[in-house]
Amino acid sequence: MPFPYLDAPTPLAFAHRGGAADGDENTAEAFERAVKLGYRYVETDVHATADGIPVVFHDATLDRVTDGAGAIESLTWSDLQSVRIGGAALVPRLDEILAAWPETRFNIDIKADPGVAPTVECVRTSGATDRVLLASFSNRRLAQVRSLAGPSVATSLGSRSAALLRLASVTGTPVRFPTSVAAVQVPPRHGRFTVVDRRFIALAHRLGLQVHVWTIDDPTEMNRLLDLGVDGIMTDRLTVLKEVYQSRGLWP
Repeated sequence: MPFPYLDAPTPLAFAHRGGAADGDENTAEAFERAVKLGYRYVETDVHATADGIPVVFHDATLDRVTDGAGAIESLTWSDLQSVRIGGAALVPRLDEILAAWPETRFNIDIKADPGVAPTVECVRTSGATDRVLLASFSNRRLAQVRSLAGPSVATSLGSRSAALLRLASVTGTPVRFPTSVAAVQVPPRHGRFTVVDRRFIALAHRLGLQVHVWTIDDPTEMNRLLDLGVDGIMTDRLTVLKEVYQSRGLWP
């Protein structure tokens, strides 16, 4: 089915975690920088707090990027309000982010099972169902997402399904995926194995899926993937990807 989330000229440019190369990630400040640079698509991550509030954060714990510590799923929203990222920024709530940038499309990676129901409910109550794509590495978690969100909310393939798509592109084995799948989002390689090549892209396109590749920070690799025909690139280096797109006349 056609998804409003993807109603933009391809290839799409995604600000990965808002542009993590700038020193912070998944903060309101990072998203604002991306939007000011002209990014319409932002990739982000969600965990749920102990009291069921979906918050925008990549890691399961606070330790790596904040002055706090502990697992998010064991902390309440009240606990998180005293946490700082880079000395200033709060861990944002998903509803706040969706409200702050109503024209921006969000690619939301649900990182753990407790985040599934709160994220779907937040997207629905925020009126954002047409401008999100819900993602996860876990096929099982994505099945829960699809059951709660229904077929009209765009999703991507989990890791196991992406591997099945890659195998099918080589062997010609028929594959089918749920109707809410709008894209396959993968790295260009997995270890020593190539994931994204012309056969992979061609099969995805025959199935009506876009191919989005992460996380690409090198301009030579960006150009190589664009030459292959990918439909989107996720990057931490926002100015680099923008310059590559501009040089090819692709920047929106």
